[in-house]
Amino acid sequence: MPQTTQTTRPAQRRAPKFARLPLLDADGRPHPLENGLSIATFTLGVIAFLCGLFPGAHVAAAWLGAIGFWGGFYSQYVSATTPERALNIIGIVASFVGVAMGIYHGGFLP
Repeated sequence: MPQTTQTTRPAQRRAPKFARLPLLDADGRPHPLENGLSIATFTLGVIAFLCGLFPGAHVAAAWLGAIGFWGGFYSQYVSATTPERALNIIGIVASFVGVAMGIYHGGFLP
């Protein structure tokens, strides 16, 4: 009787389609919160870095860099897969450079 030897799996929670990123879900399970935090960290880091290149955008660079830097640490803490961690590190470094350039060009206040 093959049906007696099969084990039943618990019902898995299905993530929304926008949260399924096969490149970040290396273990085959969806991680919508972790993926969102990793993408947000990366995005904030890139924007802070680009704003840090322009002296007139020092306020945006400083604030976005600080938010991306500390948010990236939390994202790194809760990350579940190696690709998420790699994206977090790129975002954290870009945020740090962005906030450093923002502070150099004038700081957090206009």
